[in-house]
Amino acid sequence: MSPCRYLQKQRFLTKPDDMERYDFRTQRLFADITLTAGGTFEPDRAQANYLLNVLRLKEGSNVLLFNGRDGEWLAQITGAKRKECSLVLLHQTRPQPPALDLHYLFAPLKQARLDYMVQKAVEMGAGVLQPVLTHHTQVNRLNTERMRANAIEAAEQCGILSIADSREPLKLEALLSKWDTGRQIIFCDESAPDQDPFALLEPLAGRPLAVLIGPEGGFSQGEREYLCSQPFVTAIGLGPRILRADTAAVAALAVVQAAIGDWRGI
Repeated sequence: MSPCRYLQKQRFLTKPDDMERYDFRTQRLFADITLTAGGTFEPDRAQANYLLNVLRLKEGSNVLLFNGRDGEWLAQITGAKRKECSLVLLHQTRPQPPALDLHYLFAPLKQARLDYMVQKAVEMGAGVLQPVLTHHTQVNRLNTERMRANAIEAAEQCGILSIADSREPLKLEALLSKWDTGRQIIFCDESAPDQDPFALLEPLAGRPLAVLIGPEGGFSQGEREYLCSQPFVTAIGLGPRILRADTAAVAALAVVQAAIGDWRGI
């Protein structure tokens, strides 16, 4: 049995956005302004080029705007020229839901795989992206602006109205030394005993959660022992195969969401 402790069964996470009212066809765009009826948004050149020249939208075409604070709004293209346009806000289509509370802790990867991992973590419901530096981390520098841009892109494509909080990297020891012990860390340990992860996770339902994925070289023995000595850490395995770090991210978040998260519809 894992040395990491379990906690009392409760429910956790809020229901997902109301997907019945989600418009899958209209282009969605992040707009870092206050969204109100009658307001206007001036897309930057890259956004305008994408709308007008890539998607070939025209004067009067509809676009959905969100900013992570004011919900989702229907807007209409006006003043369209070759490389610029304006968007006039008409009305709110979805209210702003509570921010996603699931924290995703991960060792940074090389850029292309990191981009993929960040996007998939956001799609899987991560609300906080926290890079963690471990003994075997191979990438010690990280562009948080690029990480945020990938989080925004994933939100645009998947109908998510909250913007994941992209944080600066921290050493594992520093992170744990100031950890909020009310939030349980699900430690994905390649050396964990071969047990059903669903059975290990069920007692954690209702707790604020974080999911921790290690680097490509895995956690050191000292890190593993230190993690599993903490009462706010639960170790789980992810099956009989060794997964790449970006694959492990999707697998771990899927297991958590299916076992005690919003995939259960609670």
